[in-house]
Amino acid sequence: MKTLKIAALLATVALPSASFATDLEVTHWWTSGGEAAAVAELAKAFDASGDHWVDGAIAGGGDTARPVMISRITGGDPMGATQFNHGQQALELVQAGLMLDITDVAEANHWKDVVNPVSLLDGCTIDGKVYCAPLNIHSPEWLWLNNKVFEDAGLPVPKDWNEFVADAPKIEAAGKIPLALGRQPWQSNLAFGALTIGVGGLDLWKKINVSKDMDAAAGPDMAKVFQAAADARKLAAKSTVQDWNQATNMVITGEAAGQIMGDWAQGEFAVAGKVAGKDYTCLPGLGINAYISTGGDAFYFPKLADKDKEAAQKRLAALLLSPAVQVAFNLKKGSLPVRGDIDMSAANDCMKKGLEILKSGNIVPSGDQVWSPDVQTQLGDLQGQFWSTDMSPEDAQKRYVEILKSGL
Repeated sequence: MKTLKIAALLATVALPSASFATDLEVTHWWTSGGEAAAVAELAKAFDASGDHWVDGAIAGGGDTARPVMISRITGGDPMGATQFNHGQQALELVQAGLMLDITDVAEANHWKDVVNPVSLLDGCTIDGKVYCAPLNIHSPEWLWLNNKVFEDAGLPVPKDWNEFVADAPKIEAAGKIPLALGRQPWQSNLAFGALTIGVGGLDLWKKINVSKDMDAAAGPDMAKVFQAAADARKLAAKSTVQDWNQATNMVITGEAAGQIMGDWAQGEFAVAGKVAGKDYTCLPGLGINAYISTGGDAFYFPKLADKDKEAAQKRLAALLLSPAVQVAFNLKKGSLPVRGDIDMSAANDCMKKGLEILKSGNIVPSGDQVWSPDVQTQLGDLQGQFWSTDMSPEDAQKRYVEILKSGL
């Protein structure tokens, strides 16, 4: 019955015609429990449409997967479709003529009218041509809290980062780790980005990352952010896990009180049977600034010699933005849909917070949209070093400014 409903909803989407089912390999880095549940919705819908999703999951996260994906595409062994984040990660591949132009799909399905914010589609558009299908909006700047940890310690659940930090000594006295943090550079960089806006404010973030104001990057307001990160580093000192979902599990099981992580953490809480607002609390913008950054995931389609597979690529592109798939996928993933015209009434409390902020327009571009992949990698490496050593805030800020200047 569910398959029939999906097929009926897909009938409203302009899909290139298929004469027979086509196998299409799709590479991505979604391997955690919540991620696997979400990607299964994509595979189910593609299979229901008449084609066949050949899953090419690559474990280890984006930093591990992207070099593999790029190597395959440039080495003459392209997949049918591949995940990248919104922004500049696939720009050089497009410029090299290795990606399929899907402008006809975008126009046939009126993406320009339904994608919200339209900047996500703009990020897929180069020289007037569309090269990717934006799938979701993921905002990384959330604080996730285990309600029971605070209740057991005789504390009210914090309403923002400042209250969380103030409660940390009592949380430690209760034998819990205040802040869970995985030991991968991108996680440290994510936490730092959240603190930049939480402690420094939106205006500071925009000055540095949008206006490229290097005086602000080197200034006293940013120095406060680095000191806050040094303080947070102490709260995460006993967190020794590697992967982000392991850190999320520390919060789910009550080993740790909280985690700074993107809204994709919702998928892990859902798989564990936890209820938003009851078992856990989510604070966008660390509870200080109600905003989200419009990062997320998009799918690109490497050029293939097989015309049947090219037609299947375009069918998949159209499918990813269909109303049925947007709802089913994002409810499982914890992300926000890129379509602004669909019914998300089934969203949980945390997702509804994100939808309200998106509706308010209080959004900023993601780091991948404002800095090159090289700058992003260097910033991640810096934060990885800073959070895992005793590097001083002053030395870290100096290196931070050097990295940003290299990207101007």
